[in-house]
Amino acid sequence: MFCSIPLALSFWLMFSLPVGMKPVLAFFAILLTAMLFDTFHTLVTTSYYAMTAELTTDYDERTSIATHRMVFNVIGYIFGAAITTMLAGIFQNQFGLSQRGAWSLVGLFFGLIAAASVMLVGFSKRFKSVVNSEPVRMPPLKAVFSTLKNKPFVSFLIISGIMSVAFTLVTTMLPYFINYPIGMEQELPLIMFLLLGILGLFLVPCKFVADRIGKGKTYALGIGIASLALLVAFFLPAQAAIPIFIVASVAGIGFSSQWVCPHSMLPDVVEYDELHTGKRREGVYYGMWGMVCKITAALAMAISGWGLELAGYIEEEVEQPESALLGIRILFALLPVVLLAICIPLLIKYPITREAHAKITRALAEKRKYEEEL
Repeated sequence: MFCSIPLALSFWLMFSLPVGMKPVLAFFAILLTAMLFDTFHTLVTTSYYAMTAELTTDYDERTSIATHRMVFNVIGYIFGAAITTMLAGIFQNQFGLSQRGAWSLVGLFFGLIAAASVMLVGFSKRFKSVVNSEPVRMPPLKAVFSTLKNKPFVSFLIISGIMSVAFTLVTTMLPYFINYPIGMEQELPLIMFLLLGILGLFLVPCKFVADRIGKGKTYALGIGIASLALLVAFFLPAQAAIPIFIVASVAGIGFSSQWVCPHSMLPDVVEYDELHTGKRREGVYYGMWGMVCKITAALAMAISGWGLELAGYIEEEVEQPESALLGIRILFALLPVVLLAICIPLLIKYPITREAHAKITRALAEKRKYEEEL
Protein backbone atom coordinates (compact mmCIF):
# COMPACT_ATOMS: atom_id res chain seq x y z
CA MET A 1 0.00 0.00 0.00
CA PHE A 2 2.84 2.43 0.87
CA CYS A 3 4.32 1.95 -2.61
CA SER A 4 1.07 2.74 -4.44
CA ILE A 5 1.75 6.46 -4.97
CA PRO A 6 5.43 5.97 -5.97
CA LEU A 7 4.22 3.24 -8.36
CA ALA A 8 1.77 5.65 -10.00
CA LEU A 9 4.29 8.49 -10.22
CA SER A 10 7.06 6.30 -11.65
CA PHE A 11 4.68 4.95 -14.31
CA TRP A 12 3.60 8.48 -15.23
CA LEU A 13 7.24 9.56 -15.39
CA MET A 14 8.03 6.92 -18.05
CA PHE A 15 5.49 8.62 -20.34
CA SER A 16 6.57 12.17 -19.48
CA LEU A 17 10.27 12.43 -20.29
CA PRO A 18 11.25 15.76 -21.91
CA VAL A 19 11.93 15.88 -25.64
CA GLY A 20 15.16 17.06 -27.23
CA MET A 21 17.56 15.15 -25.01
CA LYS A 22 20.85 13.95 -26.42
CA PRO A 23 20.91 10.20 -27.25
CA VAL A 24 23.13 9.21 -24.31
CA LEU A 25 21.08 11.27 -21.84
CA ALA A 26 17.83 9.91 -23.30
CA PHE A 27 19.11 6.35 -22.94
CA PHE A 28 19.94 6.78 -19.26
CA ALA A 29 16.70 8.69 -18.58
CA ILE A 30 14.65 5.85 -20.08
CA LEU A 31 16.73 3.24 -18.27
CA LEU A 32 16.47 4.91 -14.86
CA THR A 33 12.73 5.61 -15.08
CA ALA A 34 12.08 2.01 -16.19
CA MET A 35 14.20 0.70 -13.30
CA LEU A 36 12.38 2.99 -10.87
CA PHE A 37 8.98 1.75 -12.02
CA ASP A 38 10.09 -1.88 -12.01
CA THR A 39 11.37 -1.51 -8.43
CA PHE A 40 8.06 -0.21 -7.09
CA HIS A 41 6.13 -2.69 -9.24
CA THR A 42 8.17 -5.55 -7.75
CA LEU A 43 7.63 -4.31 -4.19
CA VAL A 44 3.87 -4.12 -4.76
CA THR A 45 3.41 -7.40 -6.64
CA THR A 46 5.63 -9.45 -4.32
CA SER A 47 3.59 -8.36 -1.31
CA TYR A 48 0.33 -8.83 -3.20
CA TYR A 49 1.15 -12.32 -4.46
CA ALA A 50 2.39 -13.39 -1.01
CA MET A 51 -1.10 -12.71 0.37
CA THR A 52 -2.29 -15.93 -1.30
CA ALA A 53 -0.40 -17.97 1.29
CA GLU A 54 -1.95 -15.97 4.12
CA LEU A 55 -5.57 -15.81 2.92
CA THR A 56 -6.03 -19.58 3.16
CA THR A 57 -4.07 -22.74 3.89
CA ASP A 58 -6.49 -24.90 1.91
CA TYR A 59 -4.85 -26.66 -1.06
CA ASP A 60 -7.80 -26.23 -3.46
CA GLU A 61 -8.92 -22.81 -2.27
CA ARG A 62 -5.51 -21.43 -3.22
CA THR A 63 -6.15 -22.60 -6.78
CA SER A 64 -9.49 -20.80 -6.68
CA ILE A 65 -7.85 -17.56 -5.48
CA ALA A 66 -5.19 -17.76 -8.18
CA THR A 67 -7.85 -18.38 -10.83
CA HIS A 68 -9.96 -15.39 -9.80
CA ARG A 69 -6.90 -13.17 -9.81
CA MET A 70 -5.80 -14.33 -13.24
CA VAL A 71 -9.27 -13.82 -14.72
CA PHE A 72 -9.03 -10.16 -13.78
CA ASN A 73 -5.44 -10.11 -15.07
CA VAL A 74 -6.63 -11.17 -18.52
CA ILE A 75 -9.45 -8.63 -18.43
CA GLY A 76 -6.89 -5.96 -17.51
CA TYR A 77 -4.57 -6.96 -20.35
CA ILE A 78 -7.36 -6.83 -22.92
CA PHE A 79 -8.77 -3.58 -21.50
CA GLY A 80 -5.34 -1.91 -21.52
CA ALA A 81 -4.50 -3.07 -25.03
CA ALA A 82 -7.89 -1.99 -26.35
CA ILE A 83 -8.13 1.54 -24.97
CA THR A 84 -4.55 2.82 -24.58
CA THR A 85 -4.11 4.19 -28.12
CA MET A 86 -7.76 5.24 -28.26
CA LEU A 87 -7.38 7.14 -24.97
CA ALA A 88 -4.30 8.98 -26.25
CA GLY A 89 -6.27 9.95 -29.37
CA ILE A 90 -9.16 11.31 -27.29
CA PHE A 91 -6.82 13.41 -25.13
CA GLN A 92 -5.09 14.74 -28.24
CA ASN A 93 -8.14 15.43 -30.42
CA GLN A 94 -10.84 16.33 -27.90
CA PHE A 95 -8.72 18.27 -25.40
CA GLY A 96 -6.23 19.80 -27.83
CA LEU A 97 -3.15 18.28 -26.21
CA SER A 98 0.07 17.61 -28.05
CA GLN A 99 1.00 13.98 -28.74
CA ARG A 100 3.56 14.07 -25.92
CA GLY A 101 1.04 15.65 -23.53
CA ALA A 102 -1.63 13.11 -24.46
CA TRP A 103 0.65 10.15 -23.76
CA SER A 104 1.79 11.75 -20.50
CA LEU A 105 -1.85 11.95 -19.41
CA VAL A 106 -2.36 8.31 -20.45
CA GLY A 107 0.55 7.36 -18.16
CA LEU A 108 -0.99 9.32 -15.30
CA PHE A 109 -4.41 7.76 -15.93
CA PHE A 110 -3.15 4.18 -15.72
CA GLY A 111 -0.80 5.05 -12.85
CA LEU A 112 -3.74 6.34 -10.80
CA ILE A 113 -5.76 3.20 -11.61
CA ALA A 114 -2.84 1.08 -10.36
CA ALA A 115 -2.51 3.15 -7.18
CA ALA A 116 -6.25 2.99 -6.50
CA SER A 117 -6.25 -0.79 -6.98
CA VAL A 118 -3.39 -1.25 -4.52
CA MET A 119 -5.04 1.05 -1.96
CA LEU A 120 -8.32 -0.83 -2.32
CA VAL A 121 -6.57 -4.01 -1.24
CA GLY A 122 -4.48 -2.29 1.44
CA PHE A 123 -7.40 -0.54 3.16
CA SER A 124 -9.86 -3.40 2.81
CA LYS A 125 -10.88 -5.08 6.07
CA ARG A 126 -11.98 -8.24 4.26
CA PHE A 127 -8.41 -9.39 3.60
CA LYS A 128 -7.48 -11.05 6.86
CA SER A 129 -4.66 -13.51 7.41
CA VAL A 130 -5.73 -16.96 8.61
CA VAL A 131 -2.31 -17.55 10.16
CA ASN A 132 -0.77 -15.91 13.18
CA SER A 133 2.96 -15.42 12.83
CA GLU A 134 5.57 -12.91 13.88
CA PRO A 135 7.78 -11.23 11.25
CA VAL A 136 10.96 -13.23 10.73
CA ARG A 137 14.15 -11.36 11.62
CA MET A 138 16.99 -12.81 9.57
CA PRO A 139 19.87 -11.25 7.59
CA PRO A 140 18.78 -10.86 3.94
CA LEU A 141 21.44 -13.10 2.39
CA LYS A 142 20.92 -15.81 4.99
CA ALA A 143 17.16 -15.66 4.41
CA VAL A 144 17.62 -15.99 0.63
CA PHE A 145 20.04 -18.91 0.77
CA SER A 146 18.02 -20.69 3.46
CA THR A 147 15.16 -21.10 0.98
CA LEU A 148 17.38 -23.37 -1.10
CA LYS A 149 17.22 -25.95 1.71
CA ASN A 150 13.52 -26.35 0.93
CA LYS A 151 13.57 -29.23 -1.60
CA PRO A 152 10.03 -28.71 -3.01
CA PHE A 153 10.82 -25.02 -3.46
CA VAL A 154 14.07 -25.80 -5.31
CA SER A 155 12.08 -28.09 -7.61
CA PHE A 156 9.51 -25.33 -8.09
CA LEU A 157 12.26 -22.79 -8.88
CA ILE A 158 13.85 -25.04 -11.49
CA ILE A 159 10.48 -25.57 -13.19
CA SER A 160 9.64 -21.85 -12.99
CA GLY A 161 12.99 -20.82 -14.42
CA ILE A 162 12.72 -23.17 -17.39
CA MET A 163 9.09 -22.22 -17.96
CA SER A 164 9.96 -18.52 -17.80
CA VAL A 165 12.57 -18.94 -20.55
CA ALA A 166 10.16 -20.97 -22.72
CA PHE A 167 7.16 -18.66 -22.26
CA THR A 168 9.23 -15.50 -22.82
CA LEU A 169 10.69 -16.98 -26.00
CA VAL A 170 7.17 -17.67 -27.29
CA THR A 171 5.82 -14.20 -26.46
CA THR A 172 8.95 -12.40 -27.71
CA MET A 173 9.18 -14.31 -30.98
CA LEU A 174 5.44 -14.40 -31.76
CA PRO A 175 5.44 -11.14 -33.81
CA TYR A 176 8.49 -12.30 -35.77
CA PHE A 177 6.90 -15.69 -36.42
CA ILE A 178 3.61 -14.20 -37.65
CA ASN A 179 5.27 -11.44 -39.69
CA TYR A 180 7.91 -13.46 -41.53
CA PRO A 181 7.52 -17.29 -41.78
CA ILE A 182 3.70 -17.06 -41.74
CA GLY A 183 3.45 -13.71 -43.54
CA MET A 184 0.29 -12.50 -41.78
CA GLU A 185 1.42 -9.23 -40.21
CA GLN A 186 -2.00 -7.60 -40.52
CA GLU A 187 -3.62 -10.43 -38.54
CA LEU A 188 -1.12 -10.26 -35.64
CA PRO A 189 -3.39 -8.25 -33.27
CA LEU A 190 -6.28 -10.66 -33.92
CA ILE A 191 -4.09 -13.71 -33.33
CA MET A 192 -2.75 -12.25 -30.06
CA PHE A 193 -6.27 -11.33 -28.93
CA LEU A 194 -7.49 -14.85 -29.76
CA LEU A 195 -4.61 -16.44 -27.84
CA LEU A 196 -5.19 -14.29 -24.77
CA GLY A 197 -8.98 -14.58 -24.98
CA ILE A 198 -8.95 -18.39 -25.17
CA LEU A 199 -6.40 -18.47 -22.36
CA GLY A 200 -8.74 -16.39 -20.22
CA LEU A 201 -11.76 -18.54 -21.03
CA PHE A 202 -9.93 -21.70 -19.96
CA LEU A 203 -8.66 -20.42 -16.61
CA VAL A 204 -11.74 -21.71 -14.78
CA PRO A 205 -11.73 -25.13 -16.54
CA CYS A 206 -8.04 -25.36 -15.63
CA LYS A 207 -8.98 -24.81 -11.99
CA PHE A 208 -11.55 -27.62 -12.13
CA VAL A 209 -8.97 -30.00 -13.62
CA ALA A 210 -6.51 -29.06 -10.85
CA ASP A 211 -9.18 -29.86 -8.26
CA ARG A 212 -9.47 -33.34 -9.78
CA ILE A 213 -5.90 -34.41 -10.56
CA GLY A 214 -3.73 -31.92 -8.64
CA LYS A 215 -1.79 -28.80 -9.53
CA GLY A 216 1.43 -30.37 -10.76
CA LYS A 217 -0.26 -32.81 -13.13
CA THR A 218 -2.61 -30.09 -14.41
CA TYR A 219 0.36 -27.85 -15.08
CA ALA A 220 2.07 -30.72 -16.96
CA LEU A 221 -1.10 -31.41 -18.97
CA GLY A 222 -1.43 -27.75 -19.92
CA ILE A 223 2.13 -27.28 -21.14
CA GLY A 224 1.87 -30.63 -22.94
CA ILE A 225 -1.10 -29.25 -24.91
CA ALA A 226 0.79 -26.01 -25.55
CA SER A 227 3.82 -28.01 -26.74
CA LEU A 228 1.72 -29.85 -29.31
CA ALA A 229 0.39 -26.51 -30.61
CA LEU A 230 3.91 -25.09 -30.90
CA LEU A 231 5.17 -28.23 -32.62
CA VAL A 232 2.42 -27.93 -35.24
CA ALA A 233 3.24 -24.22 -35.61
CA PHE A 234 6.86 -25.08 -36.45
CA PHE A 235 5.73 -26.88 -39.62
CA LEU A 236 3.05 -24.40 -40.76
CA PRO A 237 3.54 -22.97 -44.26
CA ALA A 238 3.18 -19.29 -45.14
CA GLN A 239 -0.33 -17.81 -45.22
CA ALA A 240 -1.78 -20.75 -43.26
CA ALA A 241 -4.64 -18.60 -42.00
CA ILE A 242 -7.05 -21.17 -40.55
CA PRO A 243 -4.33 -23.43 -39.05
CA ILE A 244 -2.60 -20.51 -37.28
CA PHE A 245 -5.87 -19.49 -35.62
CA ILE A 246 -6.44 -23.09 -34.50
CA VAL A 247 -2.87 -23.30 -33.19
CA ALA A 248 -3.30 -20.01 -31.28
CA SER A 249 -6.52 -21.32 -29.71
CA VAL A 250 -4.96 -24.64 -28.64
CA ALA A 251 -1.88 -22.84 -27.28
CA GLY A 252 -4.20 -20.56 -25.26
CA ILE A 253 -5.90 -23.62 -23.75
CA GLY A 254 -2.55 -25.11 -22.78
CA PHE A 255 -0.92 -21.96 -21.44
CA SER A 256 -3.90 -21.28 -19.15
CA SER A 257 -2.18 -23.66 -16.72
CA GLN A 258 0.87 -21.37 -16.74
CA TRP A 259 -1.30 -18.59 -15.35
CA VAL A 260 -3.05 -20.64 -12.65
CA CYS A 261 -0.89 -23.49 -11.38
CA PRO A 262 2.39 -21.84 -10.31
CA HIS A 263 0.51 -19.14 -8.38
CA SER A 264 -1.34 -21.82 -6.43
CA MET A 265 1.67 -24.16 -6.03
CA LEU A 266 4.10 -21.72 -4.43
CA PRO A 267 1.97 -21.01 -1.31
CA ASP A 268 2.13 -24.73 -0.44
CA VAL A 269 5.90 -24.62 0.08
CA VAL A 270 5.37 -22.06 2.86
CA GLU A 271 3.77 -24.70 5.11
CA TYR A 272 6.54 -27.17 4.25
CA ASP A 273 9.07 -24.54 5.34
CA GLU A 274 7.10 -23.73 8.50
CA LEU A 275 7.01 -27.40 9.47
CA HIS A 276 10.80 -27.67 9.23
CA THR A 277 11.83 -24.22 10.52
CA GLY A 278 8.93 -23.11 12.71
CA LYS A 279 8.72 -19.82 10.74
CA ARG A 280 6.42 -18.53 8.01
CA ARG A 281 8.38 -16.66 5.33
CA GLU A 282 5.98 -15.93 2.49
CA GLY A 283 7.78 -12.76 1.42
CA VAL A 284 11.19 -14.42 1.05
CA TYR A 285 9.81 -17.24 -1.10
CA TYR A 286 7.81 -14.94 -3.35
CA GLY A 287 10.78 -12.59 -3.62
CA MET A 288 13.05 -15.46 -4.69
CA TRP A 289 10.49 -16.62 -7.24
CA GLY A 290 10.16 -13.12 -8.65
CA MET A 291 13.95 -12.72 -8.90
CA VAL A 292 14.38 -16.03 -10.74
CA CYS A 293 11.56 -15.20 -13.16
CA LYS A 294 13.04 -11.78 -13.95
CA ILE A 295 16.53 -13.18 -14.53
CA THR A 296 15.31 -16.02 -16.74
CA ALA A 297 12.97 -13.74 -18.70
CA ALA A 298 15.90 -11.40 -19.38
CA LEU A 299 17.97 -14.42 -20.44
CA ALA A 300 15.23 -15.52 -22.85
CA MET A 301 15.10 -12.07 -24.46
CA ALA A 302 18.88 -12.15 -24.84
CA ILE A 303 18.66 -15.61 -26.42
CA SER A 304 16.09 -14.21 -28.87
CA GLY A 305 18.44 -11.44 -29.92
CA TRP A 306 21.48 -13.71 -30.18
CA GLY A 307 19.49 -16.32 -32.08
CA LEU A 308 18.16 -13.81 -34.60
CA GLU A 309 21.65 -12.46 -35.20
CA LEU A 310 23.14 -15.94 -35.66
CA ALA A 311 20.32 -16.88 -38.06
CA GLY A 312 21.05 -13.88 -40.26
CA TYR A 313 17.96 -11.82 -39.48
CA ILE A 314 18.00 -8.46 -41.29
CA GLU A 315 16.24 -5.71 -39.36
CA GLU A 316 13.39 -3.90 -41.12
CA GLU A 317 13.65 -6.09 -44.21
CA VAL A 318 10.36 -7.29 -45.71
CA GLU A 319 11.92 -10.51 -47.00
CA GLN A 320 14.24 -12.51 -44.77
CA PRO A 321 16.79 -15.14 -45.86
CA GLU A 322 15.86 -18.80 -45.41
CA SER A 323 18.29 -19.12 -42.51
CA ALA A 324 16.48 -16.31 -40.64
CA LEU A 325 13.06 -17.86 -41.29
CA LEU A 326 14.29 -21.20 -39.90
CA GLY A 327 15.88 -19.47 -36.93
CA ILE A 328 12.62 -17.70 -36.11
CA ARG A 329 10.73 -21.02 -36.26
CA ILE A 330 13.27 -22.66 -33.93
CA LEU A 331 13.25 -19.79 -31.41
CA PHE A 332 9.44 -19.51 -31.41
CA ALA A 333 8.48 -23.19 -31.45
CA LEU A 334 11.18 -25.84 -31.35
CA LEU A 335 13.35 -24.51 -28.50
CA PRO A 336 10.34 -23.77 -26.22
CA VAL A 337 8.96 -27.28 -26.92
CA VAL A 338 12.26 -28.82 -25.75
CA LEU A 339 12.19 -26.70 -22.58
CA LEU A 340 8.54 -27.52 -21.88
CA ALA A 341 9.28 -31.23 -22.38
CA ILE A 342 11.92 -31.02 -19.63
CA CYS A 343 9.34 -29.56 -17.23
CA ILE A 344 6.61 -32.17 -17.78
CA PRO A 345 8.21 -35.08 -15.83
CA LEU A 346 9.34 -32.67 -13.10
CA LEU A 347 5.75 -31.48 -12.68
CA ILE A 348 4.28 -34.99 -12.70
CA LYS A 349 6.69 -35.91 -9.87
CA TYR A 350 6.28 -32.62 -7.98
CA PRO A 351 6.46 -33.60 -4.29
CA ILE A 352 3.69 -31.45 -2.75
CA THR A 353 0.48 -33.13 -3.85
CA ARG A 354 -2.93 -32.71 -2.24
CA GLU A 355 -2.23 -35.69 0.01
CA ALA A 356 1.27 -34.47 0.93
CA HIS A 357 -0.03 -31.00 1.76
CA ALA A 358 -2.77 -32.47 3.95
CA LYS A 359 -0.13 -34.39 5.93
CA ILE A 360 1.93 -31.21 6.32
CA THR A 361 -1.02 -29.17 7.61
CA ARG A 362 -1.99 -31.95 10.05
CA ALA A 363 1.58 -32.12 11.33
CA LEU A 364 1.63 -28.34 11.74
CA ALA A 365 -1.67 -28.40 13.66
CA GLU A 366 -0.30 -31.05 16.02
CA LYS A 367 2.94 -29.12 16.45
CA ARG A 368 1.07 -25.88 17.29
CA LYS A 369 -1.18 -27.73 19.73
CA TYR A 370 1.84 -29.26 21.46
CA GLU A 371 3.56 -25.87 21.71
CA GLU A 372 0.42 -24.27 23.21
CA GLU A 373 0.26 -26.95 25.88
CA LEU A 374 3.84 -26.30 27.00
